[in-house]
Amino acid sequence: MQTRTLEQTLERLLSGSRGILAADESQRTIEKRFRAVQLASTEETRREYREMLFSTPGLGEYISGVILFEETLLQNASSGKSMPQLLEEQGMLPGIKVDKGTSDLPGFPGETFTQGLDGLRERLISYHEAGARFAKWRGVLRIGPGQPSDTAIVENARSLALYAALCQEQGIVPIVEPEVLMEGAHDLQACTQATERTLLGVFHALHQQRVSLECMLLKPNMVVPGLESREQASAVQVAEATLRVLRHSVPSAVPGIFFLSGGQGAEEATERLNAINELARHAPWVLSSSFSRALQSPVLTHWAGRPENREEAQQILLARARLNSLARLGQYDPAQEQNLQNSA
Repeated sequence: MQTRTLEQTLERLLSGSRGILAADESQRTIEKRFRAVQLASTEETRREYREMLFSTPGLGEYISGVILFEETLLQNASSGKSMPQLLEEQGMLPGIKVDKGTSDLPGFPGETFTQGLDGLRERLISYHEAGARFAKWRGVLRIGPGQPSDTAIVENARSLALYAALCQEQGIVPIVEPEVLMEGAHDLQACTQATERTLLGVFHALHQQRVSLECMLLKPNMVVPGLESREQASAVQVAEATLRVLRHSVPSAVPGIFFLSGGQGAEEATERLNAINELARHAPWVLSSSFSRALQSPVLTHWAGRPENREEAQQILLARARLNSLARLGQYDPAQEQNLQNSA
């Protein structure tokens, strides 16, 4: 394992009060998001969109790394520079999503396992040569009657652990992402229990696979009620539940926890991240964000493929990233959202 290389990457990803931008949407996902703004998803429109994001002036002040889809990692910007070069010029590290999506778990209706381990060692070598310095693999768990099952937790944990070990072997920092989905009518307590069971299973598998916890990052869900739940949880309640689970299940050796946004709105995710950091003054981990929709949705809606909207869309992205940076410090104020709306 290339320990010093991994440590140097982590130093950059964890530096300042920055977060990680997840811009690794699959072709199917980005097509759905483009369709919502009446924009066709082609290789060119995807390149234009992501180049617009990555070239936002000053973005590197608030974003330390960007998770890319394979297509983007291998693309060139309009200037002829590679996308990784574009990111490096802004002080942001290129990362890569390496899983191949989910498939139904045999014998367990409604549950999934993640594909992509076949040939992963060879792909990681080529990704590193293309400029990627960290990676991401997502396991997906659902809450429902009898779910997540022990089998689903174990199978997803094993895949995450083997992926992480392969990354560290190649000098690539692994982001381990076990996501307990927000979909459903479950309450906060059900999400608490499912998330804790999942994280305990993941760290057991990481230990068995001899993954260096000091040289990885965790990307979990926040503990929240389901999207269809009648229960309303305040930002403080979410923060308390999330921190309780983390303290029960995540070793202090892990240097950083970067929360996914899942189905949360942009303001909602930022407010909850802020509450977590306000309550976690003595936590052993850096607690930051690795948002996708909660960072990109307002930007894509404003841009919508129109060149004349490019600069304003970039200003929205920069402001949204800055607010998340403040939330990492526990210094976010919802009143700051009004300034963002006025500038849009």
